[in-house]
Amino acid sequence: MSQPVSQSRPLPGGGVIRPITRWGTPVMHRELSDVTSFDDDHETLVRDMVATMYAAKGVGLAANQVGVDLKVFVFDCPDDNENQVTGVVCNPVLLLPEGRDRNLEDEDEGCLSLPGAFTSCARPDQSHVTGLDHHGEPVSFIGDGLLARCLQHETDHLFGTVFGDRLPERARKKLYRQHQELSANYPDDWPVTILADEALIQR
Repeated sequence: MSQPVSQSRPLPGGGVIRPITRWGTPVMHRELSDVTSFDDDHETLVRDMVATMYAAKGVGLAANQVGVDLKVFVFDCPDDNENQVTGVVCNPVLLLPEGRDRNLEDEDEGCLSLPGAFTSCARPDQSHVTGLDHHGEPVSFIGDGLLARCLQHETDHLFGTVFGDRLPERARKKLYRQHQELSANYPDDWPVTILADEALIQR
């Protein structure tokens, strides 16, 4: 999976911050509906998702994380070469290496829908996502490092999988305990309301 020199696509601005939906809400745990309309309402959703992702200081956000049942995610994430890659993907198809090309990387992972909690999660160190942008035009993103993890994490969301589903039971329980210990820092409408600077919250 060789990366293009530049694969970023601009993210739309001017959105409104929405509350982030938490794990346990039904829309977080089922496959979402395909995007079939690229109208003004869809543009508004994507703009709001971008604004919400930045307010929460995340590198990606899926539609069900703002309570919407549509297969679309946005991201702004560095690859292994510290190139910042941005984009919108609707109806993604995820391609992962197989056989001898498949190399798992066990790194810390977190989720804006379980804020404050991080733990190791093994994922392939490369990934390739194809789909449509918010205008209905074809897009393709190839990732390594954190970008590979982000593309997998966000695509998972659209098919009803949270990264805790990929963990052993003991690690998953520890993750929930971490979240509970810090839950007072994240009100129900976070990141509309922010009570603490994320940089001051120790993992």
